[in-house]
Amino acid sequence: MKTDIEIAQSTRMDPIEEIAAGIGLAPEDYSPYGRYKAKIDHRLIARMADRPDGKVILVTAISPTPAGEGKTTTSVGLADALHRMGRKVMLCLREPSLGPVFGIKGGAAGGGYAQVVPMEDINLHFTGDLHAIGAANNLLAAMIDNHIYQGNALGIDPRRVTWRRCVDMNDRQLRFLVDGLGGKANGTPREDGFDITVASEVMAIFCLATDLADLKTRLSRIVIGTTYAGEPVTAGQLGAAGAMAALLKDAFDPNLVQTLEHTPAVIHGGPFANIAHGCNSVAATRLSCKLADYVVTEAGFGADLGAEKFLDIKCRTSGIRPSAAVVVATLRALKHHGGCPKEALNTPNPALVRAGLPNLERHIQNMQAFGLPVVVAINAFPTDTAEERAEVEALCARMGVPCALSEVFAKGGAGGEALAGELLRILDAQSCPPELQFTYTDEMPLKEKIEAVCRKIYRASAVNFSAAATRSLAEFEKMGCGNFPVCIAKTQYSFSDNAKLLAAPEGFTVEVRQLRLSAGAGFVVAICGNIMTMPGLPKRPAAEQIDIDADGKITGLF
Repeated sequence: MKTDIEIAQSTRMDPIEEIAAGIGLAPEDYSPYGRYKAKIDHRLIARMADRPDGKVILVTAISPTPAGEGKTTTSVGLADALHRMGRKVMLCLREPSLGPVFGIKGGAAGGGYAQVVPMEDINLHFTGDLHAIGAANNLLAAMIDNHIYQGNALGIDPRRVTWRRCVDMNDRQLRFLVDGLGGKANGTPREDGFDITVASEVMAIFCLATDLADLKTRLSRIVIGTTYAGEPVTAGQLGAAGAMAALLKDAFDPNLVQTLEHTPAVIHGGPFANIAHGCNSVAATRLSCKLADYVVTEAGFGADLGAEKFLDIKCRTSGIRPSAAVVVATLRALKHHGGCPKEALNTPNPALVRAGLPNLERHIQNMQAFGLPVVVAINAFPTDTAEERAEVEALCARMGVPCALSEVFAKGGAGGEALAGELLRILDAQSCPPELQFTYTDEMPLKEKIEAVCRKIYRASAVNFSAAATRSLAEFEKMGCGNFPVCIAKTQYSFSDNAKLLAAPEGFTVEVRQLRLSAGAGFVVAICGNIMTMPGLPKRPAAEQIDIDADGKITGLF
């Protein structure tokens, strides 16, 4: 059986000019990056303002497990299926981070015969967007410490600098450190640390900005710390916003590539959903809506994380409205939630599937609570049985939710036509997207917004705020940020903040240990449980399997 990278390398790609022409782009609308990638001018969105928007399909999933769910693979295969069925469709995904590529999760280009290509480029550097984001983040960090060193005219308190450096790699050694050592000539010693680039506020701003002017305005609003008097200091006061925006200028244009079946795909922005807001860029989604009748997009990890943030943050601030949600599940993952040990996941066991179904049921209920029609996709594995699938189909029948087998990993777009057909029955009957019912209102205090997500989405019985988090709540409200949405950082493996509580736990308490203000992005991050904004590498990182030969052929990516 061929590996993902072998499938990708053996597939003929169309020149990017042909993909661009197929979606109506003129040569002046994009800039090729080699033969198979291009940057689309983001200003095209404004020039197409009068064109009606395509219908957005949000692909999400049950809570992730080591067994895998295949959300990106399903998204790619669904777009290919719609393309095969004669629909004008765009696939709209996030960019991979090098941290997971070399860590444990692997790439983010799909799998099997449902992939975006060139797979190696997309997973390794791509068009340099994440590097530009990291450079802009670290430019601001350098300007903060230089300002303090050069006399500190703004009176920045070095003990209360909250801006952290970033790098696009899993490196636990950099989580906490002391820098500026070595004497006066080398800066002011202070506690510091790194986040992974995808958790940077610059990434969030990049993904929520509507154009370059909005990008620069948001960058200027970044709060980097406070003065000795306790007043906030912004990137705008440091004079950093213009240079940061200049570094991001080319990156801000969305990236055009293709699937194995030559369906056009826009891949842009890459925040994680467990420690950030987990959605691709507003610019990419809005552009795709102007170029196609159907836009297939995804949000990171389970629906309690990525989909909630897509709806409560991205849709709230951008006006984007999805028409339907696809919740992806695998029988293997449901068995894991039902208590099945990892070594027995391939052994048929309908009872354990049944035991794990509450996880799927809760995710469906949450999407319905937002007002979205839902279709369940059973992502097929060779070891699945009809008896196990019947358990999922029975749940969906009881809930009145369509359910379809997705075989896109093995069959590409042809394996997604059943899923596409169920979706089209819903979408073609809609005259407009449904009105969204958000989890909280803008007017609610920040504390109540966090509690609303924890109680309504996670089903927590209580939310406990640390003393530091309580102080931050008061500070942020006083600064006028009380109307911001909230972005909760927690484990992706459970509805709770405890990764060991599987299926659909109840009666638990969410521990909010820290709050971070993302004033430029326009939300407040609540860090819960033991979640880290800088991941570490596993005992056997994927990097050990990645190699390149003398001819430049890369192996080991998946």
